[in-house]
Amino acid sequence: MKLHLVTETLDVNDDNLSGSKFVNANLSGTSFKDVNFAGAVFDDCNLSGWRINDVNISGVKITISNLAGCVIEDCRLTGMTINGVLVSDLFAAYEDKKSQSGVQQD
Repeated sequence: MKLHLVTETLDVNDDNLSGSKFVNANLSGTSFKDVNFAGAVFDDCNLSGWRINDVNISGVKITISNLAGCVIEDCRLTGMTINGVLVSDLFAAYEDKKSQSGVQQD
């Protein structure tokens, strides 16, 4: 299925979009629930205000995209990288820096 120049709001639920490609797409404010995006590609997309819940994004590649205001909570991040750095390494460095400086977080 191809969608080109669509200007309507999307509300996607319980779908398999694995391997899909999103190029130069404005998905800001779009809601996805119980969707499989495994291996999907998002290139030059506006994902600000994107809402995803119970979504599989394993193997997803996001490049040159707007992720402003993105919040990630209660997710499995195994193997996830940001600009080539493992997120687990980023967390470890953050915790190490925090413990060295004596900073306490609530």
